Amino acid sequence: METNILLENGTNELEVLEFTVGNNFYGINVAKVREIIPYQKVTPVPNSHPAIEGIFMPRDKIITAIDLAKTLNIKLTGDSETHMMIVTNFNKLDIGFHVQSVVGIHRVSWADIIKPDVTLSKEETSIATGIIKKDSKLIIILDFEKIVTDISPETGLKVSDLDTLGNRRRCDKPILIAEDSPLLSRLIMDSLKKAGYTNLLHTANGQEAWDKLQTFKEKGDVHEYVTCIITDIEMPVMDGHRLTKLVKTDEVLQDIPIVIFSSIVNDEMRLKGEQLGADYQLSKPEIGQLVGVIDELLEKEK
Repeated sequence: METNILLENGTNELEVLEFTVGNNFYGINVAKVREIIPYQKVTPVPNSHPAIEGIFMPRDKIITAIDLAKTLNIKLTGDSETHMMIVTNFNKLDIGFHVQSVVGIHRVSWADIIKPDVTLSKEETSIATGIIKKDSKLIIILDFEKIVTDISPETGLKVSDLDTLGNRRRCDKPILIAEDSPLLSRLIMDSLKKAGYTNLLHTANGQEAWDKLQTFKEKGDVHEYVTCIITDIEMPVMDGHRLTKLVKTDEVLQDIPIVIFSSIVNDEMRLKGEQLGADYQLSKPEIGQLVGVIDELLEKEK
């Protein structure tokens, strides 16, 4: 699929693939999409989750197919021969999502994505991460990571990896975290606290993190307030790539290590992160690796 995702770095933009399920419009970050193919018959898997249609093999790899209509509790319309399969890759998983139709791709700014309020759903249970107003319609961007984790919890953060760390010393070096998902931010902070890191500051997006950094600069030695930054990529208002670019081009902040911790750290996005100056990039399930990287980075700060 042709996109311009690598043409520019740190512009705070993304490309959203618009698709339909029933009479509703939804979106997914193009960075998660491997290919779009016509819907093909799948092989059912006994005793699987109700939302799992089965498995199929469009190339040389078996892929799990998820019926997005069942996940959203919506009835698909039309002949299945006109339906589409969006094949994705995130959290090191290849998954196909059965949708009704694919509309097209829109390039938008994270600043223009509206975050759903609490009247729609509770933060930790919502599968809507944002809303785009396009002409006269609203496009809901879905949280595909949460959809998959709800179906198969072991695909989420591997917090069990921390059990192998054993007894650790407490560390009060300040770590700034930019993560918009309330559930993931809680899990990340709980995991880091379990690993001995006690001085954690959470922000909900890159803009909040950047504002904090500016406040710390005004107070004097910014390194007293932040010794490491952990950031997601996909966040409303300002994404992690834009935050990385701002930090790494700031004479005062540029030596603060940045770890990109995201579900979409694939080859293309890794290249983008490297060009922006990220010190490390890790896929989100690997919380144990994240702790190891922070250990290494803060050891250098001594």
